[in-house]
Amino acid sequence: MTTYNPTEEQAALLRELADEYGVSTHFWDYHGQYRQVDAQTIVKVLVALGVELSDAPELPELTQALTDAKQREWSRVLPATTILRSGHESRLPVHVPHGTKVWVHVDLEDGSRWELSQADVYVEPREVNGQLTGRATFTLPANLPEGYHTVVSDHEDGSWHKAHLIVVPEALENELFEHGKAWGVAAQLYSVMSEWGWGEGDAADLADLLTLCAEQGADFLLINPLHAAEPKAPISDSPYLPVTRRFTNPAYIRPEWIPEVASLSEKQLGQLRAMARKARRKVSSGVDLIDREDSWALKRQALEIIYRAPRSIARQGEFERFVGRGDQTLKDYAFWCALQENKDTPGLRLSFELQSEYSEKLREELQDQINFHCWLQWIVSSQLKAAQQQAKDAGMRIGVMHDLAVGVHPFGAARWCNPEFFASHMSVGAPPDMYNQQGQNWSQPPWSPTALEECGYQPMKQMLRAVLAHAGGIRIDHILGLFRLWWIPSGHGAGQGTYVRYDHEAMVGVLLLEAKRAGVTVIGEDLGTVEPWVRDYLADRGVLGTSVLWFERGHDGQLLYPDQYRRLCLATVNTHDLPPTLGYLRGEHTKLRAELGLLEEPLEEVQAADQAELNQVLDRLKQLGLLPVDSDFDEEEIIVALHQYIARTPALLTAVSLTDAVGEVRAQNQPGTYREYPNWRMPLSDQFGKLVKVQDLKGNERFQRLLSAMNAAVE
Repeated sequence: MTTYNPTEEQAALLRELADEYGVSTHFWDYHGQYRQVDAQTIVKVLVALGVELSDAPELPELTQALTDAKQREWSRVLPATTILRSGHESRLPVHVPHGTKVWVHVDLEDGSRWELSQADVYVEPREVNGQLTGRATFTLPANLPEGYHTVVSDHEDGSWHKAHLIVVPEALENELFEHGKAWGVAAQLYSVMSEWGWGEGDAADLADLLTLCAEQGADFLLINPLHAAEPKAPISDSPYLPVTRRFTNPAYIRPEWIPEVASLSEKQLGQLRAMARKARRKVSSGVDLIDREDSWALKRQALEIIYRAPRSIARQGEFERFVGRGDQTLKDYAFWCALQENKDTPGLRLSFELQSEYSEKLREELQDQINFHCWLQWIVSSQLKAAQQQAKDAGMRIGVMHDLAVGVHPFGAARWCNPEFFASHMSVGAPPDMYNQQGQNWSQPPWSPTALEECGYQPMKQMLRAVLAHAGGIRIDHILGLFRLWWIPSGHGAGQGTYVRYDHEAMVGVLLLEAKRAGVTVIGEDLGTVEPWVRDYLADRGVLGTSVLWFERGHDGQLLYPDQYRRLCLATVNTHDLPPTLGYLRGEHTKLRAELGLLEEPLEEVQAADQAELNQVLDRLKQLGLLPVDSDFDEEEIIVALHQYIARTPALLTAVSLTDAVGEVRAQNQPGTYREYPNWRMPLSDQFGKLVKVQDLKGNERFQRLLSAMNAAVE
């Protein structure tokens, strides 16, 4: 690795260049200390953003790069993408050879045309690349309709240019803001086993769980991301490391729910039942781990049998319309899946242009497999739609609340299909903090902010539209990623990265536009080091934040009282990145981190700090009358009291973790680990390690007690 030690003058130019591209040259760590970013990291990040620099740039190179950066805006006729808040007037700069005429109009999303008027604004012309360039300013009126539009400039020499204009809502309005508080349950769907499942939770289990929660008064069920995983082993266990966020994991299909099953022969039905029994045996008790690869291998065989069953004219028409609506992105994703299933075929090359002669030949050869993967997306989409309808029919105000992962697998479909949207040789993660003192590398390639701007945020729009298709709400994991992300250059440690800024007006604006069109509630996971203005900004735009009891503390370090919580938030006791509350009360999380070598402080010190924190929480619960002062209480009473505590907050939404409701002790995920801990493979179990199936919840006293207590407390 090249070592770059810039002179003071070089370092000053590098900092200025980094500022031009939104790359941080310093940050504040979790101890509140100022940290300077290594110069080599800054150079590598700038190169990933498209800046032409050598590994150790000298003064002339840095000077030229800075000059080019400052002329970027003037070097183009139109801004690549303009974001306009509905109800606000704005100005559009158009750059032309000085003294020439230009006319500008907007082609609206609905096909109509809107002429723009030129504003009487004089801007001094500049010399750009040897030509005197002027700026004409046009007015974007406040009454332009929301949507994805195109700006067109017509020039007196007969040329024309196009750019993106996105008009977004000022704020997301939601009926929840008018009709009071609601509560729900948070669950890792794959962990919820059932009597008739296939070794991991699926759409049918989702419908059952929604019904059970609705019967207890819940208004939503927050589930893990259902994004697509690899179609063939090895399959990533983490739902937060999908191959694409644009499509859904077909492992969540319940084969028996597919209408064409009715036309199968007795022999074929027998095969399906045998496969299902074999998949269920893989998780026979809470001690066994979920085996996604075996479960999917069996389910895929069953799905292929059903796929080849005859479909009615109406069903076939529905399938064909689904494929048509999915456009080229669905076909490319299905093509990638087919290629992955055949990647061991001699002579097959996976590194080729999507639109090439070799590509077209392969598409023809693999057409049946491509159709199969398109069919899988149709089936899983229809089953999720049915589950959401079940939730609404059962009385839920929101229903399914989907989770949106931060990014995608570095070798997944999203990057393969559209490499131009991603920054090269970079991965996303987090700097060191008190819970992960070595930092985190999530192995996810980041979207390039410059590429997003160039394409009008098309991949973000498509992704959101797909995830929100059958949802009542969405939780944005690490919503700070819409503002900035921690980029880590390849070969660097997690702590050797830096923050890269995104255009949050654009990112949040597209989110609000798609959420408004889908009619969903939006929650942002805004935990960690968050500047106060970010939370205020999101609240003003109608995005709810996230408040976790253990993290909600004042400047004095004391636990916030319930009435000190935000109103516009989802309040919970814990998250999927923390141990279940029972495990936390028993100190299992600290023991586990010590065993895995994740602590940088002595175990005894951390345990003492844990006990002091717990004592503080217990004292607060006693103070508020949620626990008895002069008598003993057990762990279950503490868990109920903690949830009653958050129910007393003004938070619009509160949630109970399903693991807390059944007494699970083991963490679903231990951040900072990969193979050291079986992340995302724990089936839902009780405190004794006994499997808890969805059918068991109906008579599960612990489940009933906690949900009833929450329902009574929120009302």
